[in-house]
Amino acid sequence: MAPMTAVGEEMHALVERLYPLCRSITGDGVRATLDIVGEYIPLQVHEVPTGTQVLDWTVPQEWNIRDAYIADSAGERVVDFAASSLHVLGYSVPVSATMPLAELRGHLHTLPDQPSWVPYRTSYYKPEWGFCLAQETLDALPDGEYEVRIDSTLADGHLTYAEYVVPGQVADEVIVSCHVCHPSLANDNLAGIAVATYLARALAEQPTYYTYRFLFAPGTIGAITWLARNAERVDRLKHGLVLACAGDRGQLTYKQSRRGDAEIDRVLQHVLTASERPHRITEFTPYGYDERQFCSPGFNLGVGSLTRTPYAGYPEYHTSADNPDFVSPAAMADTLAVCREAFAVLDRNRRYVNLSPYGEPQLGRRGLYDALGGRSDTKQAQMAMLWVLNLSDGEHSLLDVAERSGLPFDTVAAAADALRGADLVKE
Repeated sequence: MAPMTAVGEEMHALVERLYPLCRSITGDGVRATLDIVGEYIPLQVHEVPTGTQVLDWTVPQEWNIRDAYIADSAGERVVDFAASSLHVLGYSVPVSATMPLAELRGHLHTLPDQPSWVPYRTSYYKPEWGFCLAQETLDALPDGEYEVRIDSTLADGHLTYAEYVVPGQVADEVIVSCHVCHPSLANDNLAGIAVATYLARALAEQPTYYTYRFLFAPGTIGAITWLARNAERVDRLKHGLVLACAGDRGQLTYKQSRRGDAEIDRVLQHVLTASERPHRITEFTPYGYDERQFCSPGFNLGVGSLTRTPYAGYPEYHTSADNPDFVSPAAMADTLAVCREAFAVLDRNRRYVNLSPYGEPQLGRRGLYDALGGRSDTKQAQMAMLWVLNLSDGEHSLLDVAERSGLPFDTVAAAADALRGADLVKE
């Protein structure tokens, strides 16, 4: 894989490419997004028909939009969907009418506290129509008649999601999920899509122990649909991570799974702490992104969420200010690096049994001390071997050893490899 600086620039270019597309929980914008991601990794795309029962939900009608605008009496478009997909209330039903500004106001959404920004609003499950615009644009509109046009369709169709699987040595899976339903919002969640895409590419370039499943799906209804259609596979999901808000300049935030002590929770805390990156660890709450679906009590999977600044934690959230300039190539590269570091730990975290548990085995005659000769961390490597031997009782994992000893996980894992090669430990 290219150096992280170059990878950050490539991910940012992907964000810029995806940004103009009008995405929603269904429709051609999602398909166009997945087509582009499919140029980077081979995706398996799934189409689930409208009306399909998925757990307690039903797949809704498909929404597509071609054009929308508000035009003044001179025919000039004062609000134009072509300028930004945020200008239309998501899932707006079609409308073609002329009405006075006083009547139109009931269908307009603004941000009075941020008068130059356009908000992102939706009405997925209630038939409605509307426009989003800057407060300063609304303030400048004179009274009078306005032509209102939304050229959209809401009809039976499909919900679309996609997967990419990186096969591992075992069938046990790690799921990486990101939502693909938001329109022109760069941090939420084009940066998450970009990081997931490049993480998948990185894992595909190396042998892995676990099988890694990448899920690109609309928020909430997409994850629920996947869970409903993959009930027989859920037992294989041993770990998981939901990626969102991956590109802003804030510090990293890891939200724990519902369990709070799942292996993914411990791995992320260890990696973030050991790296000395500024970060926050927060407890699970049943609100946020799709971790709340994977962590619903019936599934209770070990799935956490990695963001930089969490949802609603930055003023630009769900506004036109969440544009490609708001996300940083360096921040996305840093998020990707943490994911790779975390999965490197997760992939090598095993439990071992000491095959010579009575007294300390003689390492010198097995050449283990000689193998360390000349290393700058010889003393640390020796201590790692002793710690692995002592805690290899079938109960402690290598992460347990690293945490208890205070030694780097890589050093502990290397010690376990050496001891296994000398037939002193086995998985």
